[in-house]
Amino acid sequence: MRKLKKLRDRGLIKNSIKNWRKKRHSIQLSYISILLLCGFAIAGLALWGFWEIAENVFSQETQTLDTAVSQAVYAIHTPWLTQIAIAATTLGEPVLLFALSIMMSVALLFRRQWIDAIAWAVNAIGATGLNFWLKHLFARDRPALWERIVEVDFYSFPSGHAMISLAIYGFLGYWLAKRFPARWKLIASLTTILIFAIGFSRLYLGVHWLTDIAAGYAAGLVWLMACLLGMEMAYNRFLKR
Repeated sequence: MRKLKKLRDRGLIKNSIKNWRKKRHSIQLSYISILLLCGFAIAGLALWGFWEIAENVFSQETQTLDTAVSQAVYAIHTPWLTQIAIAATTLGEPVLLFALSIMMSVALLFRRQWIDAIAWAVNAIGATGLNFWLKHLFARDRPALWERIVEVDFYSFPSGHAMISLAIYGFLGYWLAKRFPARWKLIASLTTILIFAIGFSRLYLGVHWLTDIAAGYAAGLVWLMACLLGMEMAYNRFLKR
């Protein structure tokens, strides 16, 4: 009788575990479905925003606004604010962000976190390559309203600092928030402040127009959502196994 009772208890425990796993799996799939829908919507809006900005820029409809904003920003120049802007723009240096992303990807490979490692590498390579291609495609000259504080070359549209910092720091923020869900508000706030500080620094330093930065953010958001959706879909396939 005792053996039968033990077997029955074990069976109940196993069934409970199976039911819990099924329920957990169902919740995860529902979360992923909602994430996919929201991700596609955000990416679609960002793509539309980029197209609208590009169309207005190259029909010369934004030149008055761009010039007025740049001159307004120039009016607030101070030595200490210039130092902050230089520091912020350094944090958004595309070469630096690319190198850090690849290092992160290699570290994750050593830890056998295959999906995360691939996602980090694809995000960095794709954002950098896409920005290079877009700059060549549109070939917009940089502002020349005053003597530049930092030296730059290559084309202006869209801003590489804005686009790549949003793609990589945005990915980092999402990646950290998933691992520290209790602190997601702090992570999201710091990530947003950093990304916008980098964008403003490019405007402050006179190396980009406002529309360059806005288009960079829009393009970066499209690519970021594509990478996040790809990573979550890969996890979804892994969960089904």
